[in-house]
Amino acid sequence: MEENSNQIKENKNAELKPDAKQDDKPKKKSSLVKKGLSLSVLTLFSRILGLLRQMTQAKFLGTTALSDAFGVAFQIPNLFRRLFAENSISVAFIPTFKGYLEDIKTQDGKKKAQDFVSATFTLVTFATVIFVTAGIILTPLILKIYYKKADLDSMLEATVLTRIMFPYLVVISIAAFLQGILNGMKIFSPSGFTPILFNAIVIGTTYILAPHMKNPARAMATGVIIGGSVQALFQVPFVLKNKWSLRLTSLKKSFSNPGTRKVLSLIGPTILGMAAYQLNDIVSSALATRTGEGIYSSLSYSLRLQELILGICAVTIGTVILPDLTGFAKKEAWDKFNQMLIQSIRIMAFIAIPVTFYSLCMDRSLIALLFQTGRFDEQSIEMTVQVFRCHIAGLYFIALNRIVAPAFYAQQDTLSPTIAGLVNFAVNMSLAIILAKIMGGLGIALALTVASGANTVLLFVFLRKNKNVAVKNLVADTLLYTFRMIVFSVAASLPVMLLRENILRIFEGHGRLISQGFPILITAIIFGFIGIVLMFVTRDPLLKNISEKIMGKIRRKTK
Repeated sequence: MEENSNQIKENKNAELKPDAKQDDKPKKKSSLVKKGLSLSVLTLFSRILGLLRQMTQAKFLGTTALSDAFGVAFQIPNLFRRLFAENSISVAFIPTFKGYLEDIKTQDGKKKAQDFVSATFTLVTFATVIFVTAGIILTPLILKIYYKKADLDSMLEATVLTRIMFPYLVVISIAAFLQGILNGMKIFSPSGFTPILFNAIVIGTTYILAPHMKNPARAMATGVIIGGSVQALFQVPFVLKNKWSLRLTSLKKSFSNPGTRKVLSLIGPTILGMAAYQLNDIVSSALATRTGEGIYSSLSYSLRLQELILGICAVTIGTVILPDLTGFAKKEAWDKFNQMLIQSIRIMAFIAIPVTFYSLCMDRSLIALLFQTGRFDEQSIEMTVQVFRCHIAGLYFIALNRIVAPAFYAQQDTLSPTIAGLVNFAVNMSLAIILAKIMGGLGIALALTVASGANTVLLFVFLRKNKNVAVKNLVADTLLYTFRMIVFSVAASLPVMLLRENILRIFEGHGRLISQGFPILITAIIFGFIGIVLMFVTRDPLLKNISEKIMGKIRRKTK
């Protein structure tokens, strides 16, 4: 709000100070960059704590039927959270709220905006409470999707855990709504910090309550509810500080409010697209729990590690390039658009392919280092390693999808990635159903990797619809650079494979931080050194570009 008023004053004085606007642009850009970096750091820290939360689950629950029950119970409110809360806020609420903010300077505009906030708050609260109440009552019927009749004991425990955690949907939906208000006003840090609080509370609550409850899963479930509530409550002071009140209004006013009606009209079509992704998770999870004990948990641990790696390399890059791609598309600066897309894909190949090969070389050590404690025994390690190999093989495809999809959004094309996503779903489900019977958990993981590859191919095909996008050059450059990274990664992997057992033998017999951590550190240095030398010798264009930028910054600082 203060930034807006300052900008108005500067505009009024533009004639007296002709350079005011020009001076303000770098400041704004710098401010946005700082906010982006701050949010990236918070996101990374949150993902690390998310991994620690998964490690806590591994310690207390391992890959047991109880761990599967907790995973399924936590997934159910999470699925609806992604479908309704996150989707509605990002696609519908924030754009509508920003429209109200443009007219907020007048008293009437402020009142309309507050009415919209109150109406939406009422709608979110009412809808989620009704939905959760129905969900708690129908929990046994919902869980029949996941469990066979023979698994009665596991299903009963999953019913208790689901009923404990179902109200999480209410508090996390309110938290998402509050985040929408703050993000709409370009305030990101409070919302970015709440997942850190959530993960820390779940971890702490599990350790504190586990000895005093029937089983550790119930302690962890209690932590989920407390953590979700804190996520919502933590943001309230920031919303109130910016002069927005959180009051309930009548349902009649809520449904008749023009803003909420617009929100409802916007979220309708997107829910259908999102539903396919969520159905994907439901079917995969149901197949896993029905295939055998511990399979769901091993898939969950494997995916958590893959998501951490993906979050570090792909999500941040995809988020950063979207505004620039959008700007280039609007200005029809297609040469810059194509150049940025090619450069982003190269960066992704530079990160994701070597990480994939190194992870395959040291998969067992990585899993043991992160999860081997408490009830996560040798059998759990073996189960998780097997599915992790199939998951990590698809890392590059998933990473590419996170880079190429923004190219469509930048052109206001949401249909093409949605169609690609639906094909992804169809391929994944078909293969998972077939391969789960033959290969168990490996089949479910492999199906996801193949489907991600199909999604990548389709996205590149759909890019041909815009003649301004140099698809042939893009595909040729992607294939060539991918091949280059594969060759370098294979060359870097060979000495790691040859030396791995000897290095592990040197440190064996100590705690896992030493017996697994030191070999991972040493082999990573060997792998990275060989890879960089090969890129330097072959004068890799990306490495050259990065080194020139670093040297340029050093020269500017030394002047």
